Amino acid sequence: MLDPRLFRTDLDFVNEQLNRRSFTFNSESYIELEARRKDVQIKTQELQNERNSRSKAIGQAKAKGEDVQPLLDLVQHLGDELKAAEAVLTDIQSEMETLMEGIPNILDEVVPDGKSEEFNLEISRWGDVPYFDFVPKDHVDLGAQLKGIDFELGVKIAGSRFVVLTGPLARLQRAIIQLMLDTHTAEHGYTETYVPFLANADSMRGTGQLPKFEDDLFKINQDPVLYLIPTAEVPVTNMFRDVIVDAKELPLKFVCHSPCFRSEAGAYGRDVRGMIRQHQFEKVELVQIVKPEDSAKAHEELTNHAENILKKLNLPYRKMLLCAGDTGFSSSKTYDLEVWLPGQGAYREISSCSNFRDFQARRLQARWRNPETGKPELVHTLNGSGLAAGRTLIAVMENYQDAQGRIRVPEALLPYMGGFAVIELVE
Repeated sequence: MLDPRLFRTDLDFVNEQLNRRSFTFNSESYIELEARRKDVQIKTQELQNERNSRSKAIGQAKAKGEDVQPLLDLVQHLGDELKAAEAVLTDIQSEMETLMEGIPNILDEVVPDGKSEEFNLEISRWGDVPYFDFVPKDHVDLGAQLKGIDFELGVKIAGSRFVVLTGPLARLQRAIIQLMLDTHTAEHGYTETYVPFLANADSMRGTGQLPKFEDDLFKINQDPVLYLIPTAEVPVTNMFRDVIVDAKELPLKFVCHSPCFRSEAGAYGRDVRGMIRQHQFEKVELVQIVKPEDSAKAHEELTNHAENILKKLNLPYRKMLLCAGDTGFSSSKTYDLEVWLPGQGAYREISSCSNFRDFQARRLQARWRNPETGKPELVHTLNGSGLAAGRTLIAVMENYQDAQGRIRVPEALLPYMGGFAVIELVE
């Protein structure tokens, strides 16, 4: 959520920035609502002051032995007016909060203009795209040949966009996850955490999934309503909802492996083949909570940590700075890491690393106590995939295949594979 003061002091700037996202903001409605809020708030404060003054006068009259009934009647009348004014103010504030919750974050000034991914800016590339003296297969054909990926069984058990992994390929995904967790904890200084896979509405609202993206969530209709998490970002970041962190504790860095659940509403027809876009998938998430002045540096650091996994696996990738129209709702700046997939002959997203600045923190009331002022201030939050395990599995399969459809296990994963150096079909 954006700072309401920004709207009151520089509405033109807000409009200009939201236009970069092609977001339509009704300034006239906001101005009208803000004027009503101000008027009612002033009236409420005046009634509160008058009631306090009258109550004081009642006390003084009683002390003198005077008849206070006329004054009591007046205070009762003021009390009724005040309750009515407070109710109106609460309604206006609720309407204002609903309006603010639907407004995306202000973009970093370095984010390029553009309405779609075609305008994303390539920052760098790493690794050599592998050469094959045969036509490389994609992960779907490789998985079928190795009898380790079964989409039909996923449909039987749950429905479309679910999959069953078995045997060495299931172990390979587990090895990838373990490599990520070990690297991020031992080398990058993150604290591993385990969190619920269900979250309440307050948690979803705090990180920006609600109200805008409710259709993309799997919802459990009970009392209270719960949601399957779309990413571990939700529960991990919400660990600091309504918390004031001591300055000495910052930065806070957490890594969390979890399943992720997304209904992918509106995404039908995209990536329908294979494991690229599933309703359930595994991910290792990186989350940082930092001081505001450190978030730009932390964003580069976090992205580099995700890149290190791709380098350990020797997977060619490119780093993209997302344009205005492709940057997520809550993010001010996002890097996508796109891994090379020989089966598609294209780079595909495998990690998205974002700096949210104080956008999530304001919703969460996640703060730190600034020792210079002694007052609580909003932290900055960041997160990124380090990496998406299913897509990493796909990338390993396609980049390490041979002409017979066997998969060579990357050197970095050998310690986790229990003696498997090559994955092949054993009759």
